[in-house]
Amino acid sequence: MLAIRLQRLGRKAYPVYRLAVQESNRHPSSGRVVAYVGTYNPHTKEANVQVETAQKYLDNGAQPTPRVVKLLKDAGVKLPKWVKEYDANKTKTVKKAEKLRKNQPKEEAPAAEEVVEAPAE
Repeated sequence: MLAIRLQRLGRKAYPVYRLAVQESNRHPSSGRVVAYVGTYNPHTKEANVQVETAQKYLDNGAQPTPRVVKLLKDAGVKLPKWVKEYDANKTKTVKKAEKLRKNQPKEEAPAAEEVVEAPAE
């Protein structure tokens, strides 16, 4: 099965990505690439996508990753119905939330002696 995913390029601490179509069971950096369908620079938020080529692979069943879905959608590629779109409003559930520090009962600090001043006459 084919996958459309990001392949990291660029120098240390300055990544640039390619949109690569490759076998899904291969590693993104070392697997044999079928085709490159675009690039993405996260620093400038610039994405260059070959719309026709990406559309061809999607129509033939290539599975895009969630980030690639967002990039393809922004580039104007018509996504098939079976592609799951990323939902930005979705919140993550936390397992055993009662164990979080913010959900623990507050410990009362030792009360400081209150000083009451008499009104000046």
